[in-house]
Formats: sequence, structure tokens, C-alpha cells
Amino acid sequence: MLNGVPIYFEIRGRGEPLVLLHGFSGSSQDWNTSGEALGAGFQLIVPDLRGHGRSGALAKPFRHRDAADDLLALLDHAGVEVYKAIGVSGGGNVLLHMATRQPERVKGMVLLSATPYFPAQARAIMRNYANGVSEPQREYLRLQHPGGDAQINSILASTTAFADSYDDMNFTPPYLSTIQARTLIVQGDRDPLYPVELSVEMAKAIPQSSLWIVPNSGHGPLLGSRWNEFLNTAAAFLRE
Repeated sequence: MLNGVPIYFEIRGRGEPLVLLHGFSGSSQDWNTSGEALGAGFQLIVPDLRGHGRSGALAKPFRHRDAADDLLALLDHAGVEVYKAIGVSGGGNVLLHMATRQPERVKGMVLLSATPYFPAQARAIMRNYANGVSEPQREYLRLQHPGGDAQINSILASTTAFADSYDDMNFTPPYLSTIQARTLIVQGDRDPLYPVELSVEMAKAIPQSSLWIVPNSGHGPLLGSRWNEFLNTAAAFLRE
């Protein structure tokens, strides 16, 4: 239990602590085959975000700020003082909270399809997303979430709540400028949720940042067949 919430996590290997944060509606299983691509030298800290995977169902709508509090408490529990991290989509949003709440602890991070705030186009998609989830998509979600449909429905309800949330993801350039970590920002140039301009905005605001725009790609542009390419690039960046 962390912050009164059951949080499942695994710690694998030895080396520099590297936190791996899955995307919203995903789980720690998304990282099962990632260790080899990342290579040796990292101790992988792989949680299920609150409400996801084996962390149990949400009692209230998901907030990235709350998930960041969970993970900072997890790092304290594990005795990890400083760390590096990779966050995918919602996991990257959580990582922004972690890197601004306790900037001295994060030495390097990679953000894949993250955003400083939810633009109008994302809110329109979020507002209707739950109604468009097909049965095959639900079946895939059942494989990741042992709580079944009740857990899945709580996640989908949070997606709807995002559409009207303005105080959770609300990172202005001055706030982003407090991030101390070397940061690699990765985004597809045709992301339907977050326009590429938002990544440019983050890159301009975060002092030690690099920007990788993936052409002809949408949200999560390096998932699937290019996943190992992403992990190899992320690992090389984090070792610098």
C-alpha cells in the first residue's frame, strides 16, 4: 500500500535505477520484453500505475498528479534517491509531475507522446473514447487488468473525466523550466491527441532537452515494430 492505494511493482536487475512507466490503460506487462533491448547496467523499476494492472481498480478518477505521488512514495520505499525514467503517453505525463515535484531526483528521462496539457482536440477524443472501445479491444484490456470489466470501466471513466480536467495536466513553460533532468522528448508529427507544437513548446521550456520528431507517425509513434529502436535510442540517451 502506498498513499492508501495498493500499487504493484517489480524490481529487476542491478545498476542505475530506471523507472519504466506504461501508458494510460496499459500495464507493467508492456515492458516484459524490454530489458534485453535496454541492455545491462540498469535496475528496472516497473510499476502498475494506480488503477491499472495488478494495482487494483480506481476508487475515483485517475489523476496523473496522484500517480506521481504514488511513485515518489514507491521510490522512497525502495530506498532510491536518484533515478532515470522512461514514460509512455500517460506515463510520460506522470513523469512530468515527478520531475517538477522533486526535480533534484531525476537525472535523465525520456518522454514518448507526453503533453504539458490537454488541448481541445484531445478533449474531444477523450469525451467519446469509452463509447468507441470495441469488444476485441476490451478483450485485450482484460489480459492486462485482472479486475476485469469493473477495473476496465473505471479506467475508461477516467478517460472521460480527462475531457473536463484542467488542474491536473497544466504545465506552463515557467513550470517546465524547473525540470533539471536531461530530457529526450519523442513525438509523432501526426499525433491526433497532441499536436507536435506541444512537444516543441516543452523542448523550448525544459533547459536540457532534445527533441525527436518521428515523421508520418501518430500517437505512440515507435510502438510495435519500432519498439526496440526506441528502447535502444532511449538507453543510449540515458547513458550519456
